[in-house]
Amino acid sequence: MTTLQIGDKAPDFELPTDGEGRISLQALRGQKIVLYFYPKDDTPGCTKESCAFNESLSAFSKLGTQVVGISKCSVTKHDKFKVKYGLTFPLASDEDGDVCERYGVWKEKSMYGKTYMGIERSTFLIDEKGNIEALWHKVKVAEHVEAVMETVRASHKKAA
Repeated sequence: MTTLQIGDKAPDFELPTDGEGRISLQALRGQKIVLYFYPKDDTPGCTKESCAFNESLSAFSKLGTQVVGISKCSVTKHDKFKVKYGLTFPLASDEDGDVCERYGVWKEKSMYGKTYMGIERSTFLIDEKGNIEALWHKVKVAEHVEAVMETVRASHKKAA
């Protein structure tokens, strides 16, 4: 089990995205990246989190920051999810779970007394050189996007 820390090199990846695209961490180098892992498209918490990131996209963009969501859902499910909620940032599909494993977000979870494996809602802020600048595990959706935005703003001010 990987436990990434602030300052670690973010594991590179190349994944299929919605709209028959592909995305890699290497291709995004040179800008900050908010990489958030979420359990499943079109569920209440994941919808709220994704819509909140989408509403803040122009503010992230002004700070030179790209938002990317990753789940194990298929590209087809991502396409439907994006259209349904008007999401305009890339959603990457990690169906085999390799990237989730390398980022340490594939965890044992429990609900109603049953244990199962699933994605622990987590967000990584990756700097322009590909290093982890900040991270959030066991994310609570309410006010999470605002907390990420505050961190990006503070980082931007420090660099200026």
